[in-house]
Amino acid sequence: MPIIVKDFTWQQTEKEIFISVPLKGAKACQSNVLCTEDYIKVNFPPFLFEIFPLLPIDVDKSSAKIGNGVILFTLHKQEPSIWDTLSAANMEKEAMQKVREKAVARVQEKAKEDAEAKALRKRENEKYSLEVMMKIDEEERKQIESIKEEERRKASEELERFKEQQRIEEQRRIQEEQQRREEEKRKNAINQKPHPQAAEKPGSEKVLPPTRKTGSIKIQFTPRVFPTALRESRLAEEEEWLQKQAAARRAINTESLEIQDLKEEEKNPEWLKDKANKLFSAGDYLAAVDALNLGIRINDKIPALYLNRSACHLKLRNLHKTIEDASKALELLTPPVLDNAAARLKAYVRRGTAFCELELYVQGVPTLDIGALETLLDNSIFSLRRGSRRL
Repeated sequence: MPIIVKDFTWQQTEKEIFISVPLKGAKACQSNVLCTEDYIKVNFPPFLFEIFPLLPIDVDKSSAKIGNGVILFTLHKQEPSIWDTLSAANMEKEAMQKVREKAVARVQEKAKEDAEAKALRKRENEKYSLEVMMKIDEEERKQIESIKEEERRKASEELERFKEQQRIEEQRRIQEEQQRREEEKRKNAINQKPHPQAAEKPGSEKVLPPTRKTGSIKIQFTPRVFPTALRESRLAEEEEWLQKQAAARRAINTESLEIQDLKEEEKNPEWLKDKANKLFSAGDYLAAVDALNLGIRINDKIPALYLNRSACHLKLRNLHKTIEDASKALELLTPPVLDNAAARLKAYVRRGTAFCELELYVQGVPTLDIGALETLLDNSIFSLRRGSRRL
């Protein structure tokens, strides 16, 4: 049972009432104050102070201050008057209990309304902040777009000026070429004009030079397996590559018990490579890797198996395995000749792509450049040689 505090003091004016309640050793943080129009309570265990005001009070204008061991209430009367007593006398317990419950319910409802109002203000503030941020982002985006548009305009103007300059230079070059040709024609006409003193005499015969004799010229080409002129021959490397390919096709390992149980076509690496290509085209990269793994166990000297498996690993995002297989394929694609240039380019591209996906750009970018450069040089040399053979 709480101890009811009765040693409080109060004073009044026409508009306000002042109540001083001693805390009796309790701390301010332990005090719980409840104030409504017709009920005031202070709970600071084990003490309890409560009153039922004689007339309603204005809660919004009233206040309670805690300090120096007392609680000081300043209550504002709704109707100015002088009260005879502070609280209503002879209230029954049931009426008092109803007032208490009504006051608690009113305080809880007010707390709920305050919480909802606070949540609403928070949402409005968040909405306002979001709108402000969106507005700032939109302004920044428009600014960036305007900068881009200005850059595009400048680039277009520079391109137009460059084209105009090129057109003017081309016209000037054509005019100079026409003038040069006209000058050459004029000089040739002057040189071909016969001298007056060298005119033929009447009755003299004109002496003509003898006609050329007819004949035929035989042209022979050096027989070559590869389209390369003999003076630019890489015969040694090309023959080494052909021998290496032939040896790789013969290097079949069928001694494993696992391989011996396979069908005859499944022991052929070329058949497995074709099967892996079909699976790769169908999007079944794991099955393609299994087929190529079996082909490599049967014959680990064929570079196409490693090259195709690197493509499967690249699709499966196994980047480290892609680098290993592409590097192994490059080791087998030696010596570098025109016949394996396309395969070397694929190996370089896949290895460089894997390096770049791993953000190892120092290794990846040079790899891509080397592959592109080698293929470009091989194709350029091949084109030049084809041209020289046609001549």
